[in-house]
Amino acid sequence: MKLEDDHYCFACGSLNDIGLKLKFDLDRQKRSISTEFMPLKMHQGFKNIVHGGIIGLILDECMVSLAWKLDIHALSAEYTVRLIKPASINKKLTFSAKMISEKGKLIIIESLCRNGEGKNIASASSKCAKL
Repeated sequence: MKLEDDHYCFACGSLNDIGLKLKFDLDRQKRSISTEFMPLKMHQGFKNIVHGGIIGLILDECMVSLAWKLDIHALSAEYTVRLIKPASINKKLTFSAKMISEKGKLIIIESLCRNGEGKNIASASSKCAKL
């Protein structure tokens, strides 16, 4: 399978008018990545609370983007998300991911979402399969 980036990814695509347009900072030495996201009213579930699916989407994007930015062509095979506390709209969130292990075709990556006060909002763990 050949995967191509046409810049329309909902999470990070620069050409997707309704996408999140996430930009990532890579620390190659630490094998980690981070991004910031400002959730708006359109990203809510309950009134003024960020939809958990948006948070899960960004956590997944961080984990897979980390692999690709480290030149490891992989996709999420399975990931779990733990929503710890609600996040408010119009308040910046910081997302990060780090490589935990790499063995054969399996990569384990963990990610975290924090609010502006540094409190954990959500965490995730992914099993990524190398292509």
